[in-house]
Amino acid sequence: MKSYFFRTLFFSWLFLSGTVVANAQADDLGAVRSALRSGSSRELSQYLAPTVEVGFDGDKKSYNATQAEIVVKDFFAKNTPSSFEFIHQGKSQEGIQYAIGRYTGRNGVYRVFVKLKPSKGDPQIDTLDFTKE
Repeated sequence: MKSYFFRTLFFSWLFLSGTVVANAQADDLGAVRSALRSGSSRELSQYLAPTVEVGFDGDKKSYNATQAEIVVKDFFAKNTPSSFEFIHQGKSQEGIQYAIGRYTGRNGVYRVFVKLKPSKGDPQIDTLDFTKE
């Protein structure tokens, strides 16, 4: 009876810890989704790594977080969002999260690739790539 209780307790704890990790991953991408949906470079900048690769239609450049915020702010100003949704999300074996989304703006529809790398705290955006469809 005692071993049954401890076994049940262990599996319950294991299940709950897995749920917490899955929710934390969803929260990171949820905050990024919210920032992209609202077209807020300031909100998005909270999740940028110190160095970020930003791309537009295949033209990719590395920026520091401040420069990346300015570049994305300019993109949002020219392409005010009307909608944004993630189409696909995943995580590599190394713990790198990624998501592919669809950004509908004033000047058209863009496929958006977001890659978040683990850091000491929360995952940070390492790559942000917009490709016009």
